[in-house]
Amino acid sequence: MTNQPYEGYDQYPQQGWPAQQGYDDSQAAQQYTQQWQGQTWETQVGTPAAETAYPPQQAYDAESQAYGAGQQGAAAPGQGPVAYGSTSPSPGAYGAAPYGPASPPPGPGDHGTPGSASSDYGPATLAGNARVTDAQRARLEGRSPIIEPGIQPAALTALLGLLLSGAATVGSYALLVPLVVLQAVTAAGWFRLNGMWPARQGIALAFLGALVADAALLTAGRENAPAAILGTLGVWVLLSLVMQLRSHADPDERMYGLMATVASAALAIVATGHLAADPDAVTVGAAAVAVAVLARALPLPTPASVVVSLLAAAGAGIAVGGMTGLGAKGALLGAGAAVCALIGHRVASYDYPSRFVHFTAGVALPLAAAAPAVYVLGRAIG
Repeated sequence: MTNQPYEGYDQYPQQGWPAQQGYDDSQAAQQYTQQWQGQTWETQVGTPAAETAYPPQQAYDAESQAYGAGQQGAAAPGQGPVAYGSTSPSPGAYGAAPYGPASPPPGPGDHGTPGSASSDYGPATLAGNARVTDAQRARLEGRSPIIEPGIQPAALTALLGLLLSGAATVGSYALLVPLVVLQAVTAAGWFRLNGMWPARQGIALAFLGALVADAALLTAGRENAPAAILGTLGVWVLLSLVMQLRSHADPDERMYGLMATVASAALAIVATGHLAADPDAVTVGAAAVAVAVLARALPLPTPASVVVSLLAAAGAGIAVGGMTGLGAKGALLGAGAAVCALIGHRVASYDYPSRFVHFTAGVALPLAAAAPAVYVLGRAIG
C-alpha cells in the first residue's frame, strides 16, 4: 500500500485534531496507515512552535489498533489541543493558575474577617490555612501595616486586667477564671494574627496546653512554678511537632503551621505566670497594664503616647502598691509590666485592618506578654 503524500497544514486550516485517511480495501483486514495532521501550538510560556507541532504521519501495527481507535474522537467544544498520546489535556499544559478554584484572589475589600464572602477557606487543619496576611498586602500596596487596636479593644483589655487584679486578692481559684479567658483569647488571636483561620485543632491544642500548665501549677504549688510551666511548654512543643508531621499539607505550610502552633501554645502557657506570681504582684501588675493600655489608646503621637503610658503605669503601680504593701516598689513593677504590655500591643497592631484580630490578639497579648514581668519582678521586689 502506498502512503498518500503529505499535503501540509492548508488541507485542514481550522482543525487541531488529526485527520484519519482512508484504507485500502484489499489490505484493511491486516493493517492500515493513519496520517496525523494538525496546527502548531504555542503555549503561553513561549514554547517554540516547532517543538510542539504534531507528527505529520504515524503508522500503527495490529497490536495498537485498540489504542489508536481511542484517539480518533473529536475534541470537546471549547477544548484546546491535546498532547499527542493522551486523551485529555495535561493539567500543567497551559501554565499554573495563580489562584485555584477554592482560593480566589484577594479583592480590595477582603480584610479576612470571619463570614465575609471573599474568605473562601478549606476545611480546618492543625496548620490552618496559610494565606497572604493583610499586613503583607498593605506593604505590597505601599500602605502602613501598623493599625493600632483602638479604644474599644483597650477598654476590654483594661476590663480583663482589672478582673485579674481583683481576683488575685481573693485567691488562686478565683484568679483562674479570668486567666482561662485570657488564655483562650490568646490562643485564638495568635492564629488569626498570622492569617490562619480557621485553625480549630491548633487553637484547641494551644488552649489545652494552657489548661495543663494551670493544673500542673496548682498541683505543684508556686514554689515549683518554673518547672510546671517550662515542663508543659517542652511537652507541648514535641506534641505540636508530632501532630504537624501527620499533616498532609505542603512542607512550607506545615512549617508555617508548626511555628504558629508552637508560638500560640507558648503565649497561652506563659500567661500562667499570673497564677504563679505573688498575689500582690498580680494585683499591681494587672492594674498597671490596664492603665497603660488605656493611655496608649489616646489620640497622641506614638512617642508621646508611649511615654504617657509608662508614666501612667508607674503611677498606678504606686497607687495600687500602697494598698497591697508593696508601696513605692509598685512603680517598678508597674513600669516593667507596662513595657511588656506595650510590646504585645505593638505585635497585635500588625494587621491591616481586622477588627477580629484587634478584639482577640489586641485584647489578650498585652496581658499575656506582661505575665513573665509580673512573676520575675514580683519575686525580685517582694
